[in-house]
Amino acid sequence: MTSGLWELVLKGVWTTVQLLLLSALLMTAVAFVVGVARTNRLWIVRFLAGLYTEVFRGTSALVMIFWVFFVLPVAFGWQLVPLWAGTLALGLTYGAYGSEIVRGALKAVDPAQQEGGIALSFTPWQRLRLILLPQAVPEMIPSFCNLLVELLKGTALVSVTGMGDLAFSGNLVRLALQESAHVYTYLLLIYFVIAFVITRLMRGLEKRLKAGIGKDPGSEQSAREVRRAQTTGVGGVA
Repeated sequence: MTSGLWELVLKGVWTTVQLLLLSALLMTAVAFVVGVARTNRLWIVRFLAGLYTEVFRGTSALVMIFWVFFVLPVAFGWQLVPLWAGTLALGLTYGAYGSEIVRGALKAVDPAQQEGGIALSFTPWQRLRLILLPQAVPEMIPSFCNLLVELLKGTALVSVTGMGDLAFSGNLVRLALQESAHVYTYLLLIYFVIAFVITRLMRGLEKRLKAGIGKDPGSEQSAREVRRAQTTGVGGVA
């Protein structure tokens, strides 16, 4: 490819990364707010949070992008630029999936921990911040890693709005070169590299968070090996 076409692809990569970061921030905020709301004592709060989850989880992300980009201007008289329309649609859609991750992780915390907070006269917010989240968040990381990779692949949907993301730029290069195999192979490799970086970063974050609460995967494995060695040694002496 010529330098001009490579520059177009690089601009597409940068646009995709921007969209990914912004959507991920919105997705995470929505996931935690809705996920925590689904564990609330008030039924109306749980109902509204559950309604949001079912609506956005049960609709197509592509149709949601169309709705935000084309229907909102007709309904409310203002037009979002493609970047913000894509961020809003993807963030809200994938946030619904993320809320289930948050809810499940919070529910998985030992109830005795919650009861201990009540015994110490902690407020609900203190129990959430000091007891539940520190234990639940590390368990969310693998699932959120998968969700981020899915979000990365979902960013390609915004190309239907004419946004110059990686998929849109790659298609322009394909039309210019009249070569599909090589261009789409490059696109697959670029998406794979970005997904690989996300996976490594999330694994590092998981290791750091688990180390902070004494659940470092490497430490657990080492402890198991030490116990196994001690058991073997005792058996050999006997």
